[in-house]
Amino acid sequence: MSPAVVDDPSGVAIPRRKQPASQTMSTVGTGTDMVRVNQLFDGACALSVMLVAFASLNIGRMPNGLQEFLAVRMTVRHFTFGVLLIVIWHCCFAVCGLYRANLRESVVTHSLRIALTCTFASSLILSFVLASNIGAFRLHVVVYFWLVATAAEIVGRRAIAALGPHVRMRTDGIKHVVIVCSGAQALNLFHAIQTSRYRSSHVGGFVDTISDGRIIPAEIQSRLIGSLDDLEMLLSTRAVDQVLIALPVKSFYVAIQQAIDVCERVGVEVKYSADIFSPSLARRAYDHAGEMPAVRLHVVVDDSRLLVKRGIDLVGAICGLTLLSPILALCAVAVKWSSPGPILFCQVRHGFKRQLFRMYKFRTMVQDAEQLQSTLESQNEALGPIFKIHADPRVTRVGRIMRKLSLDELPQLFNVLVGDMSLVGPRPMSLRDVSRFSESWLLRRFSVKPGLTCLWQVNGRSNTNFDQWVALDLEYIDNWSLSLDVRILVKTVPAVFWGIGAV
Repeated sequence: MSPAVVDDPSGVAIPRRKQPASQTMSTVGTGTDMVRVNQLFDGACALSVMLVAFASLNIGRMPNGLQEFLAVRMTVRHFTFGVLLIVIWHCCFAVCGLYRANLRESVVTHSLRIALTCTFASSLILSFVLASNIGAFRLHVVVYFWLVATAAEIVGRRAIAALGPHVRMRTDGIKHVVIVCSGAQALNLFHAIQTSRYRSSHVGGFVDTISDGRIIPAEIQSRLIGSLDDLEMLLSTRAVDQVLIALPVKSFYVAIQQAIDVCERVGVEVKYSADIFSPSLARRAYDHAGEMPAVRLHVVVDDSRLLVKRGIDLVGAICGLTLLSPILALCAVAVKWSSPGPILFCQVRHGFKRQLFRMYKFRTMVQDAEQLQSTLESQNEALGPIFKIHADPRVTRVGRIMRKLSLDELPQLFNVLVGDMSLVGPRPMSLRDVSRFSESWLLRRFSVKPGLTCLWQVNGRSNTNFDQWVALDLEYIDNWSLSLDVRILVKTVPAVFWGIGAV
């Protein structure tokens, strides 16, 4: 059974996970998803701009400058100010109708509404001046905050609105699974998944090798997608989140081991039944979550640290979009004036577990660059499935500068914001490149979210060949830690500044 398909304006069919009738995919730009994204952005914008305003206008009053400012402790008063700032900001935006999902107005009208709302909210924040007993919170701090926050809100919200129709937020959380077995245990597992009150999985099909004349239940027969020997090919060509092994352990030990080996090689999580023995007196007591008591094997880190990583992604993306909004605006103007065509280049790429998503970049090539690529394949200088030309004739003059400084990658902060990407992770690859993978083990790089930067990014980028690139990606996956992410982020700054390996 194949997943549903979503039509893409670019002509690429994007697989979409099947959902219950009561559950639908939502799109940023419509409904509550747009409201949530705007609320996240508004809160981060107000907090970060106030922090910058307070720091820049008070740094001279501190004898030790920036070092003294950074040493200031977080107190209950500071925390209360921060919470009040966000509450005031959100309340004003709500009162002025900026969180209405069906708000439709011209760019000028919307910008004026934002400016008036920021003025109203900033006037309320003047009360902070009266509450500051040391005089650090002064009138000109609020004025500076008002000017910068208004500009950041107008630019940021226009960018979110522009990307809204194209970015999908995955709010369903449905896992696409394949069951290995076609017997009674597999059928019971299938029914448990189908009737679960909190349905979290969608069965994409069954895999089993039928050689003993067994009768297969009709419900499984219609969903049989291949034999156990086909499992590696199926996992290489389909977006599968998890493999559930329902084979009896005692009689199918070799087959279970074969399935586990395949899942490890491809980088897909696997569960197998914990019903290994049949005690005659003892009672079973399982600690399990889901439809069957099982042992779960995963090839990547899967613990609470991922929540911390996601939190860092959200804070980094929101602060990045806010603080870099002037640079984003300048880049947009430069792209628009340098050559005809759209400002953003949107391309469907493979992400976490090979799910497809639209990745955003500032356009650095001529408008018909993708159509011209087929005529340049003979000039490809890269080994392996990737395409790279150091003096690519499709790149514009402005685009070459932006690539050198990695400014073209900044719109991917929106991908990080909605969860398609992370700040650190293997770089997302195009459909063309992935379709040319010759070995299934290469797909293990998709067992984590793609990122804005990675080990490859800070180790020569285009100066490394494909084998080195993949080796660095797998090294990152196998040795991942939060400290490794921090080290990569720190190393990215000089790598980008010096344009190491950029083309």
